[in-house]
Amino acid sequence: MSTYLIGDIHGCYQEFCQLLDQVAFDPTQDELWLTGDLVARGPDSLQVLRKVKSLGDAVRLVLGNHDLHLLAVYAGVSKNKSKDRLQPLLEAEDCDELINWLRRQPLLQIDHEKQLIMAHAGITPQWNLETAQRCAGDIEAVLASDSYPLLLDAMYGDMPNNWSENLSGLARLRFSTNALTRMRYCFPGGQLDMICKEKPDDATPPLKPWFDIPRQLSEEFTIVFGHWASLEGKGTPSNVIGLDTGCCWGGELTLLRWEDGRYFHQPSAQQKADE
Repeated sequence: MSTYLIGDIHGCYQEFCQLLDQVAFDPTQDELWLTGDLVARGPDSLQVLRKVKSLGDAVRLVLGNHDLHLLAVYAGVSKNKSKDRLQPLLEAEDCDELINWLRRQPLLQIDHEKQLIMAHAGITPQWNLETAQRCAGDIEAVLASDSYPLLLDAMYGDMPNNWSENLSGLARLRFSTNALTRMRYCFPGGQLDMICKEKPDDATPPLKPWFDIPRQLSEEFTIVFGHWASLEGKGTPSNVIGLDTGCCWGGELTLLRWEDGRYFHQPSAQQKADE
């Protein structure tokens, strides 16, 4: 059995299948971790969701901000953007089934034996593991309920940006959603900055990448995340691994085999066409 971790797929179905073929992935024996943002921007979000859903218990995934946006579009609380290329999915005969499956997926994965944690954007330095689990669970419970459109409508916004146990209701859910699915930079005290998207060398002080700020989470755990394609998987501490390498932007899809630390890469179809 092998554990494979793959960065943001973003509708790049062809590259996803080719990457699984590279490692001879066997869903009856192997485990596949996906960092979220399964959909949007790439050419075939529909087939990606169908494929991932078909793999059943072999998959451990987390939801990303683009996955949540798809749910919001489906629920009628946000507009479909043509650049996301979601229309074939929204018009598919199995759309309802796929959406109902998607909104019951987690925002956090933890494996205590492997000492491995996965969240789409990462773990805010203001949280310990117990708080991260609790806050992710709060979001998951609402998404799985009939009230999920209320959360999706309220999640758009950058405040509050500072964690407190006194946060409640939709404000608490919005902070938690931003921390788990949108975060890149933080202020020195750990407060979220939801504006800067530059590479770390170009960020305005005192902002720092979330993973460069002292955190409450035990250093024994490795954190795997996606979301930040411009990092190209580089510049993180040894126990923080970024796997989004921008396949939908002409980069590549990246897979890490956990057991031996070996990386596999599948160039985007666009990149191959340009060679």
